[in-house]
Amino acid sequence: MKSFFTGLDKGDAMTRTQGSTVIVGLCVALVASAAWAESSPFVGRWHWNRAQSTLPPGEPWPNDVVSEISRADGDSVTWSVTIVTPDGESHVVTLESGADGESHRISSDTTASVRLIGSGLQTIFKGPSGRSDVQTCTVSADNQKMTCKGVLTD
Repeated sequence: MKSFFTGLDKGDAMTRTQGSTVIVGLCVALVASAAWAESSPFVGRWHWNRAQSTLPPGEPWPNDVVSEISRADGDSVTWSVTIVTPDGESHVVTLESGADGESHRISSDTTASVRLIGSGLQTIFKGPSGRSDVQTCTVSADNQKMTCKGVLTD
């Protein structure tokens, strides 16, 4: 099954809401906004680029998505995603986790794990009823665009 978004630029991001549960699954392009100067290319404020993104068939397009990564190193990842749904409602999901691939609860019915693999940042979200979203994000050589590709499974 194909996942969410395609393009995010530093300053961009994409995720999915199901009730109050947010599952980040994407083939996304994000654009950079110089929020932090950090050694990790993932650290910054990323804003979703709808024109460069794709969603699975039948999924509603959000009005906006902003992803802020304040830490992404071999020890831990701190990542906050704000999604504005088509009805204008904002949902914020924050992930603070070791970068060890271990699952951590991020809401009452969703867990997430994070791992840095080579030049990629891999997250696995597991939601209600066994639904999961595996995404891998990479950053362009100029650190201005993060592309996340993911797969949703039921």
